[in-house]
Amino acid sequence: MDKNSIIGFVLIFLIMIGFFGYQSRQSAKQQAYQAQLDSIAAAEAYAQWQQDSIWRAEHPEMAVTVDSASTPVPVVPVYSDSLLNSAARAEGQLITLENEKLEVVFTTRGAQPYSVKVKDHLTYTKEPICLLQPEKSQLGFVVYAPTAIDTRKFTFRYVPEASSDNTVVMRLPMGNGGYIEQKYTLEKDSYSLNETLSFVGMGELIPRNVGSIDIDFDAVIPRMEKGYKNETQYSRLNYYFPDDNKPASIGNGRAGEKRFNNNIEWFAFQQQFFSAIMRSPKNFTYGEFKIDFLPKGDSDLMHCKALLQADVTPGSDNIQIPFEFYFGPNDYKGLKAYNHAYEKVIPLGGRVIGVFTKYVIIPLFDWLSRFISNFGIIILLMTIFIKVVVFPFAYKSLSSSAKMQALKPFMEKINAKYPKQEDAMKKQQETMALYKKAGVSPMGGCLPMLLQMPILWAMFRFFPASIELRQQPFLWAEDLSAYDDVIHWGTSILGMDHISLFALLMAVSMFFYSKITMQNQTAANDPNAKMMQAMSLYMMPVMMFFICNNLSSGLSYYYLLSNIITFLETWIIRKWVVNPDEIVARVKAAENKPVPKSKWQQRLEEAQKMQREMEKQRGKKR
Repeated sequence: MDKNSIIGFVLIFLIMIGFFGYQSRQSAKQQAYQAQLDSIAAAEAYAQWQQDSIWRAEHPEMAVTVDSASTPVPVVPVYSDSLLNSAARAEGQLITLENEKLEVVFTTRGAQPYSVKVKDHLTYTKEPICLLQPEKSQLGFVVYAPTAIDTRKFTFRYVPEASSDNTVVMRLPMGNGGYIEQKYTLEKDSYSLNETLSFVGMGELIPRNVGSIDIDFDAVIPRMEKGYKNETQYSRLNYYFPDDNKPASIGNGRAGEKRFNNNIEWFAFQQQFFSAIMRSPKNFTYGEFKIDFLPKGDSDLMHCKALLQADVTPGSDNIQIPFEFYFGPNDYKGLKAYNHAYEKVIPLGGRVIGVFTKYVIIPLFDWLSRFISNFGIIILLMTIFIKVVVFPFAYKSLSSSAKMQALKPFMEKINAKYPKQEDAMKKQQETMALYKKAGVSPMGGCLPMLLQMPILWAMFRFFPASIELRQQPFLWAEDLSAYDDVIHWGTSILGMDHISLFALLMAVSMFFYSKITMQNQTAANDPNAKMMQAMSLYMMPVMMFFICNNLSSGLSYYYLLSNIITFLETWIIRKWVVNPDEIVARVKAAENKPVPKSKWQQRLEEAQKMQREMEKQRGKKR
């Protein structure tokens, strides 16, 4: 491999790093652009909403109703009704609904979920997974009837005659036969919880100028995984605009907040492998979202908050507003079955990469898991399959590398013939002629590698987000979705507090593969070429180790297998496919024959000619 090939190899590495960051940069730009478009309208809407809410909160005893002629009527006291006073003071009780997958505990104080436990999964420490924790989550609705009624401040009455094994009904009497009703239904063998918020017999209480209710969903999501850094990196708050390509988000390890004066279909408090999703079939009409991540030593991961509005039609004695909840794993097929684009919370890459992941990687993974229970073996078979698919590209790259290695003696002669820097163009020209005689394409080793980049990126996105790998052991790794720390220490050194063995073996395999491929190369007396050789040999394995040390051990294991298979392919091609003696004989046979000039060679000669003319002109001026 000559200097040009080394440059190409380094460029491939740089392109790979840039490609890995492309999706995140594009997402950030899109969000910034959307925020710029909506900032003025959202700020105005939020300011008005906030002003109204503050006034109503400061005057709970006052409300202004408007008749059909928009004429003010006298204000009315709010809590004069003894029913509301009793509901405000009453103690709540807990009611439990459960199916095969969820255990949902409700509290009549606010008629809201008190806790939600996912029954078929455990945390890394073998504790139950509670997506909504007792005393750490609140779901409240504020309706102006005629003043601000916050459901969280009242104890509803449990209605056993309207409830069942999978349904719980709670009501807040409002006087004169009217009431607010919250009805929750837990679907059988599902992660779904449906809610209907009803205002019955309250047509005269809700002012006609009130066209919406406020919704406040606040939750502290606990830590569930082994690695804090990896868990926070893949945890966020998503919000989905109707008919959009994918949800927007804030989070991914950083605090953030957004406000939108747009219709929003659903939002999700998404942990790395589990999500709490709330959807409005009629859409939310305003959204304010906020996320904060808690310190590493805390038992909780993040604090998520959503403030929204939903439309109501005042004047009716039976207003019903449906909501849908999902509390469960981020399983692609399971989420896709809801037909609400929930599956788009799973980071699978952009459009091109996502297509490959959705239609090749995931189906292959699911198909293999039907017959094999060991996920380490599944990853091995997937790696072999992918290597077979990309072998035509890899063959061109590896055979080109083997042919160029056979040209080492001729390259040494060219380097000795043109040792000076000012002869670089002549050396390049003669090198191209050598490639032409040998039938070698200098780009033959670069382009095939670039064509494999989408697959590398797809696997980079798939493994850390694949719940199928969660808590699956293999060899010394107890969880293929997390790092396999064979050595661990308490103090962070260079951003690390452990060493992942699979990541280390992957880096070592990269080093030895580079060592073998470069052992017969010569950099002549060119310090730049020597420096690039050192970068390819040492820096790339070290950088990949630091990147993968905190990521999924399944990902590092895949890269390790990929390196080993590539090494075997290289050995086979060099031993039985490419014959170095044949390449040398071809070059010697063509030594005294004129070589047709390629367009690239012609351009080099023209550039060389222009350089000589410029030097002559400078000499005349002197």
